[in-house]
Amino acid sequence: MRDHDLIVLGGGTGNIVASAAAEEGLDVALIERDRLGGTCLNRGCNPSKKLIHRADIVETVQRANSFGIDASLNGVAFAEIVDEAITEVTEEAKEKAKRARENDNITFYQTDGRFIDDHTVEVDSGTNSEILTAEKIVLAGGSRPLIPDSISGTDDVEFITSAEALRVHERFDRLVIVGGGYIAVEMSHFFGAMGTDVAIVSHSEVLAEREDRDIAERLTDVYDDKHELHLGYEATAFEADDDTKTVTAESDDGDEITIQGDELLVATGRRPNSDLWDVKAAGLETNNKGFVQTNEYLETSTEGVWAIGDISGNYLFKHSGDKEAKYVIENAITGNRQPVTYPGMAHAVFGSPQIAGLGKTESEVRDDGRDYVIGTLSYDDTALGMALEADAGFAKAIVGSDGDVIGFHIIGPHASLLIHEVSTAVAAGADAKTIAETIHIHPALSEVVQGAFQDIQDVAPSGV
Repeated sequence: MRDHDLIVLGGGTGNIVASAAAEEGLDVALIERDRLGGTCLNRGCNPSKKLIHRADIVETVQRANSFGIDASLNGVAFAEIVDEAITEVTEEAKEKAKRARENDNITFYQTDGRFIDDHTVEVDSGTNSEILTAEKIVLAGGSRPLIPDSISGTDDVEFITSAEALRVHERFDRLVIVGGGYIAVEMSHFFGAMGTDVAIVSHSEVLAEREDRDIAERLTDVYDDKHELHLGYEATAFEADDDTKTVTAESDDGDEITIQGDELLVATGRRPNSDLWDVKAAGLETNNKGFVQTNEYLETSTEGVWAIGDISGNYLFKHSGDKEAKYVIENAITGNRQPVTYPGMAHAVFGSPQIAGLGKTESEVRDDGRDYVIGTLSYDDTALGMALEADAGFAKAIVGSDGDVIGFHIIGPHASLLIHEVSTAVAAGADAKTIAETIHIHPALSEVVQGAFQDIQDVAPSGV
């Protein structure tokens, strides 16, 4: 049995905590069964955005003629594109592992680990196992793709998830995506731009149904022009025959359809890895979806054990996990007890067009019974928006009767950047009038954001 000052379970966001603890002179055990960097670096944010950037370039070339530019797309080096993206993130993960192994205060266990009681963890080490103990444990165990039990044939038919989709080296002719959330939106954009015929099957009536309904409907309209959509259908079975894979799906009223492709991508959400770490052995309470429950200090139900990132279920974003890592460093390592806050928490989906949002959707505000007003502005109501021909884009501000920003949602070019104007304003305590009256560069695209708030405040100058 080996005793440490701190055990960190999970090498994604947990790596931040382990590094900070080592700098403070603590003896740290860092356990990660896969590559350091977690899902974001190896199977998520980083490689997907490298690939999606290529998809954006393809679409730019394809649209060039509409701007009077003679350009043609003669081919896409699919395997080389994937190789380049994966090689970069793999090398970065290797460098992280090298630094961890060279750190005198970190013992890096690149293997499986699990709780065996509240402050004891067992790790595999070849043919034997090793027992580790610590007074303090930080659980940053992440999440993995969710495969619904309701779909028959998942044990018999090979399919891919987001973990494998970013590492395929042969372009599919036809891809069937089961699910309509952010992964489906991003992956259909990438594969579609690469030349794959994409079909999406989802139980929801719109893509990205968790977004504000106006945004989701506009996104769905755009994707309906580019891909084959089967919305309102629940996948019930997978079958395979030679080189063809078939999805059977059924609507609420009993209508049954079959969709075929040479590959299936299951993108039906994510589940926490709490079972893989055997959190029940440590007495950690979980909710009905398996996420580890924490208080405002990120403390679990077991004293001396904290949880951050996807496994705690507060937000399933890398940027929120990084924020939680900073707070748990204060609470678990330096002893400066601070409750975690998420000022101006925003998110983005890197499809085509991009979408982004923060705060509540209009339906959520309506359900709360709050008084509110809506302000909107289309991209093509601004000079640069017209130049980009971003006719599908618009911004939507939801403002309370006291002028506070309840929610903000946007679809269109650079939505993932534009959202930060509102995120920063909210974090700084600014109200809707402040955003509306802040001087914006003309003709910058940020006028789309300002215009949505001016629509509410009625402060926009007008001419004849």
